[in-house]
Amino acid sequence: MQKASVHPQIEVGPIRPPQRLAPYSYALGAEVRHPESDIVAEQSEGDAFGRLILLYDPEGDEAWNGTMRLVAYIQADLDADLAADPLLPEVAWSWLVDALESRGEPMTALGGTVTATSSVRYGDIAGPPHAHQLELRASWTPTSLELGAHVEAFCEVLAYAAGLPPVGITQLGSPKQG
Repeated sequence: MQKASVHPQIEVGPIRPPQRLAPYSYALGAEVRHPESDIVAEQSEGDAFGRLILLYDPEGDEAWNGTMRLVAYIQADLDADLAADPLLPEVAWSWLVDALESRGEPMTALGGTVTATSSVRYGDIAGPPHAHQLELRASWTPTSLELGAHVEAFCEVLAYAAGLPPVGITQLGSPKQG
């Protein structure tokens, strides 16, 4: 999992895995880096993060259809126009399916949910008055010990959710008013 090659604006590192889901587990956290700052701004556009957890049970698990299970969670802030798109959940799910299938690593039992939310803050709650988020939860059973491609697919989906341009493409900024 550590050998995966991911988008240069995504930082990946080990995090504490859950302890009770399987006899053995390992987890990676992934976060979109903000090059303009070392910290995430309170009202930053496009904040996104996720975690990918590997569960392993040498006895196997009938629900997993194998001995390993990858569990993914991605959360990303969205702009209002994208959040209002009724096809957003289908599109976000297709990002995951396409990213996994394009790498050719065998897997089974893919399932999950995509949730798009819009929130309005009132009173003394900090943050932007309107907030929109995408949340993707998925799990699948890899049928190979080569897990780097699964990490790469996960990070590709995180990059899409964060609105990062593809590697090698420069995103043009809007002209400054002056």
